[in-house]
Amino acid sequence: MVAMFLHICAHHVKNRVIKRQFVRSGETINGQFNAVLNSIILCYEMLLKKPEPVPQNSTDYRWKWFKNCLGALDGTYVRCTVEDFEKPRYKTRKGEIAMNVLGVCSQDMQFIYILPGWEGSAADGRVLRDAISRPRGLKVPQGYYYLCDAGYTNGEGFLTPYRGQRYHLNNWRQNQQPRTPQEFYNYKHSYARNVIERFFGFLKMR
Repeated sequence: MVAMFLHICAHHVKNRVIKRQFVRSGETINGQFNAVLNSIILCYEMLLKKPEPVPQNSTDYRWKWFKNCLGALDGTYVRCTVEDFEKPRYKTRKGEIAMNVLGVCSQDMQFIYILPGWEGSAADGRVLRDAISRPRGLKVPQGYYYLCDAGYTNGEGFLTPYRGQRYHLNNWRQNQQPRTPQEFYNYKHSYARNVIERFFGFLKMR
């Protein structure tokens, strides 16, 4: 069971390939894959990191500006296969069939929370609202917050950049410096929040 599960995850092979290699029926493979997956999900408390806020005396050049910050969050698209009648809901702005997955990570690039399953056409803010409304969803203690991009609403527990100002890191390449306090804030915000972008990049490369 574990061998089939790892083979599917590591090599992105389809059910019919596993049927041939392990000489099992498609129904058996599907059931055993889900059994292993459910066992892993039960271990979530060991697999997900407990969020730790940026301390007041932090000297980390990325995070020292954001005291009490727990990490960063963002959405990413993960390609998936759905029934034909569901494809319009799962179609992204780029025309791909994918899920909109919310990921939350710590300052050292470890998962704190993840919510998969939303259709690709769903807005990031809608997915976040679902995450914080669930009984065992994303919790933000009073006085703490996560960094997120302008696709989310600035509010209690979530800190976004200034809108209408330069934000993305490539805006400050070639020695271009922030010109206003708002741009300076956006630069520091983007520099710290980029941890979730890097995390998604590493994850997808694997």
